[in-house]
Amino acid sequence: MNKLNTSSLPRTVAGAFLGSVLIALGAGSAMAAESVADESLPAPRDAEGHILISRAEGERSGLWVPDYRSSPPTFNFDEVEFKPWAKGLYDDRQRHDLEPHARCKASGAVRQLLTPYGVEILDLPDLQRIYIFDIGGPHTFREIYMDGRSHPTEFENNNYGHSIGWWEGDTLVIDSIGYNTEFWFERRGLPHTEAAHVIEYYTRTDHDSMEYRFVMEDAQTYNSAVEGRVSLNWRGDQELFEYLCQQANYAYDLMVNEKGEAIGRTSRIVP
Repeated sequence: MNKLNTSSLPRTVAGAFLGSVLIALGAGSAMAAESVADESLPAPRDAEGHILISRAEGERSGLWVPDYRSSPPTFNFDEVEFKPWAKGLYDDRQRHDLEPHARCKASGAVRQLLTPYGVEILDLPDLQRIYIFDIGGPHTFREIYMDGRSHPTEFENNNYGHSIGWWEGDTLVIDSIGYNTEFWFERRGLPHTEAAHVIEYYTRTDHDSMEYRFVMEDAQTYNSAVEGRVSLNWRGDQELFEYLCQQANYAYDLMVNEKGEAIGRTSRIVP
């Protein structure tokens, strides 16, 4: 390898030349370090090789947070075939901001994952349960049965429905029915009835990333399935925190006018 000879150059020129070389080398090292930092670790697994959907051994906390920057949530709004009444309700919801979740009400399936504060997913194999904890306004949790049971024939419908789950390879599949109609499935207000049937797919692709997909069928509301995707990022340095959501309608003037008509104004802070 030939050595660089700067003895014949003026000191100022040689200094500038060497400085530019060092800067270039430093930039290259920084780019290499950044490239290594961008490469996430593999998805954690237990002793039997199963994917861990929640924090791994040694991790004290961690939240799954939706990616609204590089890979924002997507839904097939343009492809959905509404029943006439459902299209009318959906259009009406575009004219105001009266979403139940933003007013402290629990919301099932995909809406639970859309809060910017994230969720904690806790897998308890000994209990054969998975819990998904909200941080936003609802301040509640969802329970998924992993013990092989079926849906009950008699069930009191609620905001989270009745959920059963199982693993298909590295993907957690959750099947849910039994929803009430007191919430929206996502922020734009897609309607549903108590006949809604939702299947969700959670796939942790590496340590810091998880892909979520859901399919909702409701023959009383749509002539086609509603589908959506959400990319979730792992935040190992974050944990559940106290969140106060007022339900006393102190901000009623942001929701209705003096005539009691819905208006399209809401507070700057939306759960």
